[in-house]
Amino acid sequence: MTVGRTVLRSLLAAALLTAELQAAHADEWRTTSSLIGPSKYGDKFQHYDYVNPDAPKGGTYNSVQLGTFDSFNPYIVQGSPAAGLVGFGGGLLYDTLMDQATDEGSVSHPLIADAYKYPDDYSSATYRLDPRAKWHDGQPITVDDVIWSFQVLKANSPQYSRYFENVTDAVAISDREVEFHFNQKGNRELPKILGDLAVLPKHWWEGTDANGKKRDVTKPTLEVPLGSAAYKIASFKPGSEVVWQRVPDYWAAKLPVKIGRENFDTERFTYILDDNAAWQAFTKGGFDDIKPENSSKRWKTFYDFPAVKAGDVIKHEFKTTSPEPMQAFMLNQRRPLFQDRLVRAALTYPFDFETMNRTLFFGFNTRTSSYFQGTELASSGLPRGKELEILEQYRDKLPPELFTQEFKLPVYDSPQAERKYLKQAVDLFAQAGWVIKGGKMVNAKTGEPFKFEILGTNDTDQVISSPYIANLRKIGVDATLRLIDQTQYINRVNNFDYDVIIGQLGQSESPGNEQRDFWSSKAADASGSRNYSGIKNPVVDALVDRIIFATDRDDLVAATHALDRVLLWNYYVVPQYYRAVVWLAYWNKFGIPAKQPSYRGADTDSWWIDPEKEKALAAKYKGGN
Repeated sequence: MTVGRTVLRSLLAAALLTAELQAAHADEWRTTSSLIGPSKYGDKFQHYDYVNPDAPKGGTYNSVQLGTFDSFNPYIVQGSPAAGLVGFGGGLLYDTLMDQATDEGSVSHPLIADAYKYPDDYSSATYRLDPRAKWHDGQPITVDDVIWSFQVLKANSPQYSRYFENVTDAVAISDREVEFHFNQKGNRELPKILGDLAVLPKHWWEGTDANGKKRDVTKPTLEVPLGSAAYKIASFKPGSEVVWQRVPDYWAAKLPVKIGRENFDTERFTYILDDNAAWQAFTKGGFDDIKPENSSKRWKTFYDFPAVKAGDVIKHEFKTTSPEPMQAFMLNQRRPLFQDRLVRAALTYPFDFETMNRTLFFGFNTRTSSYFQGTELASSGLPRGKELEILEQYRDKLPPELFTQEFKLPVYDSPQAERKYLKQAVDLFAQAGWVIKGGKMVNAKTGEPFKFEILGTNDTDQVISSPYIANLRKIGVDATLRLIDQTQYINRVNNFDYDVIIGQLGQSESPGNEQRDFWSSKAADASGSRNYSGIKNPVVDALVDRIIFATDRDDLVAATHALDRVLLWNYYVVPQYYRAVVWLAYWNKFGIPAKQPSYRGADTDSWWIDPEKEKALAAKYKGGN
């Protein structure tokens, strides 16, 4: 008993000391932010440990993009942004307050802001701007730019509006400091993720164009915008090409996050409508220098063209340690057909992953069984401990089997498996009021056939969908696949104009405010959100808030386990698979650091053009590369 009390006193003393230290340091300036633990670089961050700090600048990086573009404004739902622009973050054009680390999860380093701080109740956050930060026209990046950007992005960007839902306003504290106020305390992630704010030039967007017309940040535009990042748009051909040029006097070039990176003088993006044509362009050379490969069949069997055999195109597998995304058939509950949980469960059983992996994917893939795959955040077994305490609050609103059965997807591991799982699917359909008549699955009351369309864009979508469609037809479900071009696809997804899509949702090791954009009832009605399944579930909403306002890491893990389990047992998607590697094929024109960041797999921004290799390729392939 004496030993037990001594240990208990020691633990309590340690806990109190930790709390006191956190409180003591909470309102101090921080140069690196982390949600999990201290950055491996500490306060001595000079550059990423994998880069070549003396990497030469120069050369041209060529890339093929599918589809087309009609806008240089990526932060609104309207239009298709050009390559190099992104809807969240700064892309090639804009810097953000802080820069997300390439080699550590949930860590950010200084960029426009050189430090930030927050009080111990997480009720606000203050960012201090680097006085060197400037726009490409030479004007300084100001606190007014930050405040205006926050207001504009929260009002117009689907992702930022939910990401910063708890941020009420931003005010100037001084000519270098801006303070963000929160409407609730205890959002531990929020002070840090404000560093993801892209900062836009207020003076440019509120000015007039060459024709004297006032610019409108809420509309698409093909006027080249003013930026602040390492690149600017040098030229473009509407819909078919955009060329970015490295800014020679880029203000942040000597910051630790930039040293040894962003080495190409020119980045040229050429648009091609057809995936097969894009593949041919890569094999020819000169159009696409680095090809991220997603097709198992192509990776295994297509890389035998002459340039590969000659060693001029190299295949490389980069292993990753980051969380794996949930890739799945996303069932759109905005369609009445998918509003019954039993129906959604039934649609899970005809997906025969094992046969597909063996016959189509060469065994490369692993079945996805969690929305937080590859992390401690993934649920497993039966709920217990704090997770169970959380779920008990909602027991009467949850499927009862969630508490008594481990969630498992069907495993097609024997010749009898297909018959077994298709029968289970038919039984679930029957419980939901659907029966097979004349070989067709129909509504028992109305006779309406069970029919839906999978929307896709390329041959890979067809490879994934075809076996699933074939199995569905065996139980009378009339599923079809429609392939459309990339631009149409983006517009239809943004407006939720589909029955089913093949989508991906990536996670971090420290989930938080972005979960609203994935699962919340508000996001279900917001065009451009990533709530692809149209989830409107008060329990999910409550669990998302529980994650956002978690009191510590243990609380966050328990709440995330609970959310994962509720999402899985509601069958909002039909999970597919993942690979814990990045496949890249590239023309042998690059200098590449010996080490690449395992968290990301590969950081091509740390590569550089080797002029001798580029020259040799150009001569050999008559102008290509």
